[in-house]
Amino acid sequence: MTSSSAASAFSALAPYGWDDAWADAFAPYATEGLLPGRVIRVDRGQCDVVTAGGVLRADTAFVTPHDPMQVVCTGDWVAVEPGGNPRYVRAYLPRRTAFVRSTSSQRSEGQILAANVDHAVVAVSLALELDLGRIERFLALAWESGAQPVVVLTKADLVPDAVTRSHLVQDVETSAPGVPVVTVSARDGEGLEVVAAIVGGGTSVLLGQSGAGKSTLANALLGEDVMDVQATRDVDGKGRHTTTTRNLLALPGGGVLIDTPGLRGVGLWDAESGVGQVFSEIEELAERCRFHDCAHEAEPGCAVQAAVASGELPQRRLHSYRKLLRENQRIVAKTDARLRAEIRKDWKRKGAIGRAAMEAKRGPHWRS
Repeated sequence: MTSSSAASAFSALAPYGWDDAWADAFAPYATEGLLPGRVIRVDRGQCDVVTAGGVLRADTAFVTPHDPMQVVCTGDWVAVEPGGNPRYVRAYLPRRTAFVRSTSSQRSEGQILAANVDHAVVAVSLALELDLGRIERFLALAWESGAQPVVVLTKADLVPDAVTRSHLVQDVETSAPGVPVVTVSARDGEGLEVVAAIVGGGTSVLLGQSGAGKSTLANALLGEDVMDVQATRDVDGKGRHTTTTRNLLALPGGGVLIDTPGLRGVGLWDAESGVGQVFSEIEELAERCRFHDCAHEAEPGCAVQAAVASGELPQRRLHSYRKLLRENQRIVAKTDARLRAEIRKDWKRKGAIGRAAMEAKRGPHWRS
């Protein structure tokens, strides 16, 4: 890549987050004549990549390994062939952050949802009863990813009573220490400027259940109806699932947004530090317990139980903390077991190869 083409790529890709650090990481691929680009959509083994020359369609088979954590995903910066039929992605650059959840399968695998994300925007509809446990689960994954989480309470116009809305916001803030909580109404524009300012720098991923108003929020931030939106069902107030793939979109005010399909399952994936950040007040209290391995149940001198008894710490928070820690421990144990099994299988394979080689060296009659 010549200096002029490099400058052209820089200016064209800057709105998508390209910077000097990415350019340095890409330098070895530039000498091979490959093009830098960012993945804006992945589906069925292919992806759309935005490059300095426009959006290209490329096959990901060349870099698709057996490990689902290493597949190309939306938000990746990649090295793509300048031509060819089919055209291939040759590599992706090392990720700065990655949003990962566990799969619903029994194989103890992680699924990467988005890469190189700066902000994780958790959309929660005020049209339904708040599920604080689910919010805490999303936040644990967000913190673990390396992104800064933000909770956006959508459809605020459906809660016109100021006192009721204030109580709902307070409940969420209690469950999200250190996380901005913004109420938004895409219908009348309330809170949109605040959210736009947050996502205006860097890359943001929009997360939440189906019907949380993600696509409506994305359209409001984009200033146009890019994402399909379906009406809310009258019977239960839930929206219908509209987004079916993860799409990366440049925002008019700066920054990029990754809209995701509604997530029914948000299993933890090795997210112990993320859980710790969501429940930072419990971890701080635990430092004052008499015993360093206190389980916060019936031990004497337990500062956590004392805080529950005094009303300082809601019992629900402690219950949710224990639940997420147990879940995370199970997935880590299953993953370790899978890795141990793979290692044993590899040992057996290498042992069989070694024995076969030894027998071949000794010849067919060495036993006689």
